[in-house]
Amino acid sequence: MYLIEPYRNGEYITDGAYALAMQVYVQDNIFLDEGIIFPYYCKPKVEIGRFQNAVSEVNQDYLEDNDILLVRRDTGGGAILVDDGAVNVCFLVPEDTGVYGDYKKMYAPVIKALNNLGITNVEQSGRNDLVIDGKKVSGGAMTMSNGRVYGGFSLLLDINVEAMVAVLNPNRKKIESKGIKSVQSRVTTLREHLAPGYKDVTTEEFKDLIIQQLLSIDDVKDAKRYELTDEDWKQIDKLVEEKYKNWDWNYGKSPRYSYNRDGRLSAGTVDISLEIEGGRIDKCSIFGDFFGQGNINEVEDALKGTRVVKEDLLDALKPLDLDHYFGKLEASELTDLILS
Repeated sequence: MYLIEPYRNGEYITDGAYALAMQVYVQDNIFLDEGIIFPYYCKPKVEIGRFQNAVSEVNQDYLEDNDILLVRRDTGGGAILVDDGAVNVCFLVPEDTGVYGDYKKMYAPVIKALNNLGITNVEQSGRNDLVIDGKKVSGGAMTMSNGRVYGGFSLLLDINVEAMVAVLNPNRKKIESKGIKSVQSRVTTLREHLAPGYKDVTTEEFKDLIIQQLLSIDDVKDAKRYELTDEDWKQIDKLVEEKYKNWDWNYGKSPRYSYNRDGRLSAGTVDISLEIEGGRIDKCSIFGDFFGQGNINEVEDALKGTRVVKEDLLDALKPLDLDHYFGKLEASELTDLILS
């Protein structure tokens, strides 16, 4: 198999949007005489499914405070936190390999690789997970892409449980509100099960060990590589700019939703009901016990069409004398209420 890694001018690219864009680009454009494997690790990102509502799946304040990227992928499924504690292994192989839909076949070489690194109690569980003593260490997925099987799986070397709980607002049927305790009961790390000689490996070193095991080579330098060209990177840049770091794709593609917020602000109690379409305010109704002089419909109209982003909301309210409508109110108060 050919190895493709996110090296650009000798630098390893750890941007999560580029990791996703590279996968999509390779699927659509790189066709070689053998299969392709492209493992990667990246800085923290939250990856949401194609049909998910970004606002309801993540804690936006935590994302911004911790500089975590949100990226919408092209396929379905749920929201996941991906960070540099995990090695993610993607692959493209011919359809006639018979691996499509056969997770046992997909995971067989992975289990062997982990066994060789000292993890002897790992096994497949359910349809597409690997577990150790009943706790998850890997999840996988597969699809068909241009006549090839495209698949991938994560390998949890380390886990930031606190971040996982804080950043995601998951389906409570999957992870209950008891939070960290619930997550810790369902997942474990590979590091604690590695042979003593591998206990202190870095994520990069673990990535290389997995490559060596899966490709049956003694040194990662011996791998047969496809080096991404300047033209390849130019097209990947375009994908990142136009899609994976584009607000309209990541947030604007969220399905229509509505919500209500109320709070005690400096002007009094404010109750605001919003309907959001394409990540923008479509309808807005404001009520409360404040003592304004102006027609509150003018505030509602000013907010319509605005992206639900702090800077845009403040810009929409900037021309208005909010004291005239509410008695006394800072724009930041109303914006914080909308985003709470």
